[in-house]
Amino acid sequence: MYQDVIGVLGGMGSYATLHFFEALLKAFPAQKEWDRPRILIDNRCTMPSRVRAVLEGYEYERLTAELCDSVSSLLRAGATKIILACNTSHCFLPDIYRSLPEAEGKIVSIIDACCDRIAAAGEKEVSLIASEGTIQSGVFAWGLAPYGITVRSPENEQYLMQRELIEAVKQDCVTEETVRKFIGLVKSFSGDALILGCTEFPVLYSRVPARTFDGMRIYDPLLCAIEVLRKSCK
Repeated sequence: MYQDVIGVLGGMGSYATLHFFEALLKAFPAQKEWDRPRILIDNRCTMPSRVRAVLEGYEYERLTAELCDSVSSLLRAGATKIILACNTSHCFLPDIYRSLPEAEGKIVSIIDACCDRIAAAGEKEVSLIASEGTIQSGVFAWGLAPYGITVRSPENEQYLMQRELIEAVKQDCVTEETVRKFIGLVKSFSGDALILGCTEFPVLYSRVPARTFDGMRIYDPLLCAIEVLRKSCK
């Protein structure tokens, strides 16, 4: 029986959290339910936009207060390892740690987990598709810089397409056309390695036919974090 309790701060968006929960369950196969770690999920879909907070400072204080409140609630409920199920939310980790120093060492950064995995794979360059907030904040570029790995970001004209795809998942309006556009976006990058830097993108990736991206190495930060949890949970 696991002693660690996994806390998930989700709702950014909700369908991405649902997809992550399923992946988390599959990472801890068990014949009996009690052989899995306890998982707490705060699907806090009422928070302000993380992207607008990064780019415009819009409701920045309210957002950081709500992030801190949820992390604090998860800690009080017994969480020993916490995942923020949103790449852009990691831009606010310094604010969270200033308010909640007790959270340091308990939040498993999906950014760090992904950067460590990419470095271990020996990549020299990686492409990134993500929200504008994640791209403009440079969290992946900073995370990979110590390894000497270059990050290639989308062109400005690709932002609109990314936003459309992200919103389709958030609104549960994914169609065959949405998946086709996602495939086109991924294939528009010439490199061999790509980060799914928004938690909505793995939902779309799961609907892509097998072998569509043969020869391309796809990195999902949430799956990288799950691997960290799988190895470290006791």
